[in-house]
Amino acid sequence: MAVSSYPRQKAPNRYGLDRLLGLSIPWRITIGYLTIMLLLPVSALILTAATEKPIDFWRIATSPIALATYEVTFVTAFVAAIINGVFGLLIAWVLVRYNFPFKRIIDAAIDLPFALPTSVAGLTLATVYSEKGWIGSLLAPLGIKVAFTRLGVGVAMIFISLPFVVRALQPVLQEMEKEIEEAAWSLGASQWQTFWRVILPPLMPAMLTGVALGFSRAVGEYGSVVIVASNIPFKDLISSVLIIQRLEQYDYSGATVIGTVLLGISLLILLAINLLQAWGRRYEL
Repeated sequence: MAVSSYPRQKAPNRYGLDRLLGLSIPWRITIGYLTIMLLLPVSALILTAATEKPIDFWRIATSPIALATYEVTFVTAFVAAIINGVFGLLIAWVLVRYNFPFKRIIDAAIDLPFALPTSVAGLTLATVYSEKGWIGSLLAPLGIKVAFTRLGVGVAMIFISLPFVVRALQPVLQEMEKEIEEAAWSLGASQWQTFWRVILPPLMPAMLTGVALGFSRAVGEYGSVVIVASNIPFKDLISSVLIIQRLEQYDYSGATVIGTVLLGISLLILLAINLLQAWGRRYEL
């Protein structure tokens, strides 16, 4: 076969410096959109908080009421995320592995917290879990009060963050082959050993990612919590509500200081999520 004598043209370097300096239209749109919608608001928050002297910034960020709201917010969100990790795995397993009546309706209802306004969710939870509500009236004789307590804050956080865990686990469960479990059983593994050593390892990255996303969502929740909680300092007041209270008192710098603290913690959470996703690639089926 004859070889062409024409010189071979060099393929364009799509990722070369000249390409990057050119900044095509998609790049310009992306950078412009991110600048307007993300970078400018975050920069404005940080610059407003920076108007406070470092000693005043530290005083506001570590005031007793602020520390109490951090504890309520992050500890309650963490507990809610752990609960959703367990029950989210169970729900995803049932939706993927079993067929039952109204399965599609139940599957669609998982996304209800995404579509439902958070204020409506808070009103619904406060009504159901109040002392005269359907569930609250059953718990009241046992001395358990949910609405307008810290427990109500936890219930609201569980409600709004559950879909993250379920939706993160479903694709992995759908791709997981049942033959792997059957092979483990044929080799003499018990059901617990099969779950712990065969099923859980490939599910763990997705479950941890869903838990982290649900945790970050619960930390920033406001609409449902402000209704289902009593919002009393040192009891069930969360950081988001404290920021609104500072704004209502025209304490803009104090609100931005607390917001900056939450922003920093949220960035650390996002970094942890990215690390979990990178770690999860080692367990892809």
